[in-house]
Amino acid sequence: MHEMTKKRNELLAQKTIKGLESRNMTGYYAESKEEALKKALELIPNGASVTMGGAMSAHEIGLVDELKKGDYNFIDRDATEDKRAAMLMAYDADVFLSSANAMTDDGIIVNIDGNSNRVSAIAQGPKKVLFIVGMNKICPDVDAALKRARNIAAPINAQRFGLDTPCTKTGKCMDCKSPDTICCQFLITRFSRHKDRIHVILVNDDLGF
Repeated sequence: MHEMTKKRNELLAQKTIKGLESRNMTGYYAESKEEALKKALELIPNGASVTMGGAMSAHEIGLVDELKKGDYNFIDRDATEDKRAAMLMAYDADVFLSSANAMTDDGIIVNIDGNSNRVSAIAQGPKKVLFIVGMNKICPDVDAALKRARNIAAPINAQRFGLDTPCTKTGKCMDCKSPDTICCQFLITRFSRHKDRIHVILVNDDLGF
């Protein structure tokens, strides 16, 4: 990464962290995937029950592998036949891992979901929610964040899951009502009523979609 891009990301991250703080959430800046992994493990105590909602960014920094082999109760919905039971266990977990489809530079988090297990757990249930967010997802305002979520994240995820939606063919949101749509629930997290619940690690890298 170019040194000037790194400097820009650092400055933008500090603005975003201040925005998160004003919204009763906590932000951190990591200069690399390795630093992000170290910070994430500092925030997850040994023995904690941990689950997640399709966070590619958590995989990309190596966090999921560390949780699977470490002293944690990692609830892996992909490793069980009863996925509904695994999803329901998330609401009583110590830590829920997620990423964001987009974020504003003043700390508002935007997510779109199909099954809605991810956005519902972000909103309520787990004792702590830990977001891993690449700086590529920071947007200037909510409108831009929603556009990013719908026109970048959603089409790529629909393609990733092999879904039959218009966006998999056009590469952009068509505001569809397809049975396969993953744009079922939109969650805008603008404030956390519960202090120390939502933590966001901003990573100086392009992570996720």
